[in-house]
Amino acid sequence: MIRGLFRVTEPDHRVRGQVVLITGAAQGIGRELATVLHRRGAVVALVDVDEVGAQAAAAALGSRAAAFGADVTDRAAMAAVVERVLERFGGLDVVVANAGIVPKPATLRTMDPAVFDTVLGVNLTGAFNTVKPALDAIVASRGHVVVVSSCAAFAPGMAGSPYMISKAAVEQLGRALRVELAAHGATAGVAYFGIVDTAMTHETLDNDDLGRRVEALLPWPLNVRISGAEAARVIADGIERRAPRTVAPAGWEPYALLRGAINVALDAQLTRDRGLHALLHAVEQRVRG
Repeated sequence: MIRGLFRVTEPDHRVRGQVVLITGAAQGIGRELATVLHRRGAVVALVDVDEVGAQAAAAALGSRAAAFGADVTDRAAMAAVVERVLERFGGLDVVVANAGIVPKPATLRTMDPAVFDTVLGVNLTGAFNTVKPALDAIVASRGHVVVVSSCAAFAPGMAGSPYMISKAAVEQLGRALRVELAAHGATAGVAYFGIVDTAMTHETLDNDDLGRRVEALLPWPLNVRISGAEAARVIADGIERRAPRTVAPAGWEPYALLRGAINVALDAQLTRDRGLHALLHAVEQRVRG
């Protein structure tokens, strides 16, 4: 056990010496977050279904980093990973449920129901499977949980609704945790991001003609992208101040605060938008074709 070895109290780096478990850590935001927190002195447990990728990421960090292979949809596997982390490091201070996937464009009418189940299985149930077995340890350490939602949770999910549905549910998961853990002196936060420039974004938006058309519907500043490194820093800073919520890029903040009123008008506008209607017809035609 190395927990005591690395635990040093420094007010300028509150994650120093803390044990942090991150899912989806082989690439993208998860890997960037592991790097940021490791630089700040944390002990990081990188969890990913891609065990080889997680091992490579951990090896690049060196000491105070370890990789664990597990599928977040496998409840028993995630419970086993948490137990292994506790055995290896002697405790657990922060859990970040970051793993997520995006479906290919399809309407609810035309999508394969298995795709719907898979997206919710990874994004929502996977977050629960990550957090649930860690909660006793988080309470014991008076630690912190972060669930990664999305600014997509604020908006209607045409042609990609499983993602929006799952991220809206993840938001509620985080809010429930925040209130429940407060009774034990622990904390929880929800991270919301707009478009993050990751491999997943390139695959679903940049390299897909319909994806590019969907992105084109976003007005400025909602179409502003941030890098994976920027997203990771936002989460890391939020962890250090135990933030209940973090939103990036900043252009999404007014939408987040005013979405109750905005969405009434937005939904009405989108139902009358003939350009959007044409795009949805094209999506359905491609799926069925």
